[in-house]
Parts: sequence; structure tokens; C-alpha cells
Amino acid sequence: MQKPTPTVDKTTQFAVCEGAVCTVCEQGALIGFRVVGGKRYLRCQLCEATLMARENWLSPEEERAVYDLHNNDPGDSGYRAFLEKLALPMIERTPSGAVGLDFGCGPGPALAEILRESAMDVSLYDPFFCPEPSVLQRQYDFVTCTEVVEHLHSPAKVFAQLDGLLKPGGWLGIMTCFQTCDERFDNWHYRRDPTHIVFYRETTLRLVAERMGWVMSVPCKDVAIFYKPL
Repeated sequence: MQKPTPTVDKTTQFAVCEGAVCTVCEQGALIGFRVVGGKRYLRCQLCEATLMARENWLSPEEERAVYDLHNNDPGDSGYRAFLEKLALPMIERTPSGAVGLDFGCGPGPALAEILRESAMDVSLYDPFFCPEPSVLQRQYDFVTCTEVVEHLHSPAKVFAQLDGLLKPGGWLGIMTCFQTCDERFDNWHYRRDPTHIVFYRETTLRLVAERMGWVMSVPCKDVAIFYKPL
């Protein structure tokens, strides 16, 4: 089979492969967006996600070293207040005693503690800090992902995995900093984290919801709640 012929985006001078498909929506074509600090970023023409080019990703060892620097202390009041942006909408939507999974819980599962205080039964999974495959073999009333989806190498595959983890009638809560302004992208604090390789607009997540058959709401800034219909 003949390989796709690269074309050149005259604005950004990227080599754009016509066969490259967005890893978020798996439908739109990726085109050159910009280069910042030697790192290439691509833009999906359909869902408007922004993706760091693969050659700029950290190795697993480098990625883990960055995560080890994060302060995820469950006793930190400021961190708890940050997580409550997602926790409170989830508590409002799920009954006491609901069974859930904190997917990508990190080294300090503070969100799980907040939910457990509201009588939720919460399991933990994280590929670096809590790699327990058995928790991925069942379904849950709710799943939470706080500051996770911006790290995903294969977002569409993980969204499908999350759908499989949810019972019909279940809830998925995602927190990630929505991209809103291309002019500020270069100096955006979220972009400067070297482990952040995917950036979502609200419209990106709405397209994902449509593709997965979920109903999406945005209760507050940078939080999306998805309902999986019965």
C-alpha cells in the first residue's frame, strides 16, 4: 500500500500526514497548530482537540518522575477544595452507598477520601501508583477522573474503557483545564506541564459524549459530568 503523501501547512510549516487521525475523536484529521519551545502541537479539524506530537512525549520513567513531585496530600485543605469541584456534583448525582472507581487516583487518593466521607464505596486505579487490574474487571455506579485525561496517549481507547466500567445509569466525572484561547496557548500554565499531551475544549468533550452516547453537563469551570443512559 502506498504511504500517504505528506503535505506542508504553509502557516506552521509542519509536515502534515493526510492519514493522521485524531486520537480523541478518531474521526477528524490532524493538522499543524504551532511549535512552542521546540515541541510540536497538532489540532483536530473536527473535535478541536490539541495534541502534542508523539516525538515530544516523555518516557514512562520521566513521566513518573514528574508525578512524584506532585503534592496530593489528602489533608491539604486547598487541594480538597480543588477536588470538591468534581466531588460535590458527583455526590449530588449518586445515592449514598454507591460503588465507584477513582481512575487515575495518583499517589494521594484525596478524592476517594472525600467521596468515602459521603458513604461512597470507592476503589482505586492508577497505572503508576495503584496498578490493580482486578478493579478494571467490573462495573461501577460512578467513575471519577481528576487531572487524568490530559495525560492520555490513546484518549479514545480510554474513553471506551471508561464506558465499559460504567453501569447503565452511571455517572462519569472528568476534571481537566479546558482550552479556551489559542492566543494564550504558548504561555498557558497547563501546557507547560511536560506530562500534559492532550488539551480539550468543551466542544471536544461534547463530541466525545455524542460519540459514546453519553449526556454531558458542565456544573462548573473545567468539570464535565457524563451520564450513561439506561
